[in-house]
Amino acid sequence: MLGSMLAIMLFLPGKATAQIETSFNSGVDLMSRYIWRGKNLGGSSPSIQPTLEYNLGGITLGTWGAFSMSDGLKVQETDLYLSYNIKDLFSVTITDYFLPVDTIVNNNYFEYNEDKTSHLLELSASFDGTEKIPFTLLAAVNFWGADALKSDGKKQFSTYFELGYNGTCKEVDYNIFLGFTPNSPDQEKGESGFYGPYAGVVNCGITASKEIQITDKFSLPVTTSFIVNPQAENVFLVVGISL
Repeated sequence: MLGSMLAIMLFLPGKATAQIETSFNSGVDLMSRYIWRGKNLGGSSPSIQPTLEYNLGGITLGTWGAFSMSDGLKVQETDLYLSYNIKDLFSVTITDYFLPVDTIVNNNYFEYNEDKTSHLLELSASFDGTEKIPFTLLAAVNFWGADALKSDGKKQFSTYFELGYNGTCKEVDYNIFLGFTPNSPDQEKGESGFYGPYAGVVNCGITASKEIQITDKFSLPVTTSFIVNPQAENVFLVVGISL
């Protein structure tokens, strides 16, 4: 799916560069731990998270990864995503999540049998907020692949919603967030949801970001997050820098 979209985009720049701005972006985040939507996916190890993007107007094709610095954790992550941004207000994104295992010589990236694949496709839509409307809203649903939520042998659609509030206090940007899942697996049958064992809040807290001036021409973005997962009865304090 994403491969065919990439093929289409490769033919666009030659005809549209005079009218549409294009660019490549790359970067890396160094995080003390990999926490995603209230789930601890990186153990207790720091995580290197590189990004590579190609932008064509409001369309972004990118890849993102999370790689543990510890030899004890062998599961890593390499994702592809295609996003369309509308006037910096709304975004629609298709993400292909893939978690290779370092101990396996061949992770079979091209295995697309849904019962065997390690790929997981997600469709998400978000409202990114404005100065006058500082609220953000994300809705995401898994629609194909290695989703853990099944009921009576039938795959359900694991869903995640997140509401956020953006603000600034003395040159520090912050986002207060609350994420929840509406899925309610049958616990009597031993079923477990992708985000948690029952419907409810799985991710809430606050993220604060600030640029620390190193020299006259260089500043270092630093991000700190306090995250609580009520269902897992767990709490995390994560710090990261962006390069």
